[in-house]
Amino acid sequence: MRLAPLTLVCVLACAAACGSRESGGPQASAANINLNGAGATFPYPLYSKWVAEYERRDPRVRINYQSIGSGGGIRQITERTVDFGASDAPMTPEQLARAPGKLVHIPMTLGAVVVTYNLPNAPASLKLGPEAVTGIFLGEITKWDDPRLAALNPGVTLPAQTITVVHRTDGSGTTAVFTDYLAKVSPAWKEKVGTGTSVRWPAGVGGKGNEGVAGTVKTTPGALGYVELAYAIQTKLPYAHLRNRAGQFVEPAIPSITAAAAGHVVRAIAPAREADELAVSITDPAGEQAYPIAAFTYVLVYQDAPDRAKGEALAQFFWWAIHDGQALAPALHYAPLPPAVVTKVEARLKSLTAGGQPLLP
Repeated sequence: MRLAPLTLVCVLACAAACGSRESGGPQASAANINLNGAGATFPYPLYSKWVAEYERRDPRVRINYQSIGSGGGIRQITERTVDFGASDAPMTPEQLARAPGKLVHIPMTLGAVVVTYNLPNAPASLKLGPEAVTGIFLGEITKWDDPRLAALNPGVTLPAQTITVVHRTDGSGTTAVFTDYLAKVSPAWKEKVGTGTSVRWPAGVGGKGNEGVAGTVKTTPGALGYVELAYAIQTKLPYAHLRNRAGQFVEPAIPSITAAAAGHVVRAIAPAREADELAVSITDPAGEQAYPIAAFTYVLVYQDAPDRAKGEALAQFFWWAIHDGQALAPALHYAPLPPAVVTKVEARLKSLTAGGQPLLP
């Protein structure tokens, strides 16, 4: 099944009438508030579910969210053509400097980028190490029966078939996460290609969005690409177990994604030394059970909202998402935010203002 680009019209409620921590905060402003957002495809399945659940609460506020990729989300929030952006890649200092006001990152969930493939008669969980993954995407490993791949998969008969590398063509947070990992594990990749939402790929063909890459891999025998875990599962594509820094082959799953974040929580909630203390990389983590290509995904909002009613509605939805909404994440193959990060995100949401006045108590 190919996922269509996301356009969501949803109801945002003032869920705080009960005053609980989970529903938290003051009631949002009155009817007919239209909110527009754009950005990451990475969290689309979860955001879609959140919207469906939240719209039952109050029909007064509508959101239109365009799933156009993280690069597009960063661009549109910078240009203030949307009320919020969404990105898997933290904005760079240069990008933040181009915004007309202070933008902040709000982590919403954790996900994994997986290496997926279309290889008839191959097992559903090939093993790949960092050298193999970088070799394939650098165009140095071009055949499935390459001895370096065979050595990682003893007993598996790999065909003498060309590997068709599939990568993103749009500005992509998934690409930023994937290339961040490759640069950490491969000096050659760091020197020749580097990192970012868009890079000059040494090999392969392109697809737009996670759904585009998944669709191309699905229809191309011999193909191999990278997508967010939920897209591989929903399109019934196999994905590799990757060797992590501890030398263990790890399946991308909720426990291993959570383990990837565990070693970085202290940094994420420590006193800020960075432009944004919640904008962190958790690829190539330490830990025997940690999956090596995991990431937070963020919404991007202005610290001081230009419109109070819209700001309150957004803050209220985000508060619900980091509390009640987290329970919906595992079924869609996302890991809930660690409690220490939720505490820090609560403080961030309470720091948001409109006209200098807090949006939440």
